[in-house]
Amino acid sequence: MLKVAAGDNSAFEELVVRYQDRLVGFFFHLVHDRTTAEDLAQEAFLRVFRSRERYEATARFSTWLFRIAHNLASNQKRGAARRREIPLASGNSANDLPSLGQNLAEKSALMPTRQLDSSELREVVRIAIDELSERQRTAVVLHKFEEMSYEEIGDVMGLGPVAVKSLISRARGKLKEALERFV
Repeated sequence: MLKVAAGDNSAFEELVVRYQDRLVGFFFHLVHDRTTAEDLAQEAFLRVFRSRERYEATARFSTWLFRIAHNLASNQKRGAARRREIPLASGNSANDLPSLGQNLAEKSALMPTRQLDSSELREVVRIAIDELSERQRTAVVLHKFEEMSYEEIGDVMGLGPVAVKSLISRARGKLKEALERFV
């Protein structure tokens, strides 16, 4: 990012390549629409580029980037709530990203045969995560999928590490309660 701040456009292209999939995945976990997730990721990179000259390396670049992403997702959720849009098609389309359950299976390194046997469980886990509050879901996604520490999540969400720990703990409790009868 320091090279980008100095005017190196190829360095910006490298940042986009390096973080684009992670950002789209992060947004998709929150908005459940591939097109919206891609648009939000593009907007995040646009904001990074616009503020490149003001960037200060006080934290890891990924923390700063996901702070921007978190703010964009929050703004999008508020805007969607005001518009009260109703999707015309329900269910997964061919354009959707892999489900949260599929990503969970990949992260936990389940055996392929167990992945096939647990497709129903993946759906139950996805639904349970969707039922978390927006803040809890964001914290869980950043912690489990982006492998961020409590401090980094706190920087992204504007919270202290203790508040993040509490947020994730409450989310784990809700997930445990929701998934108890399945596991």
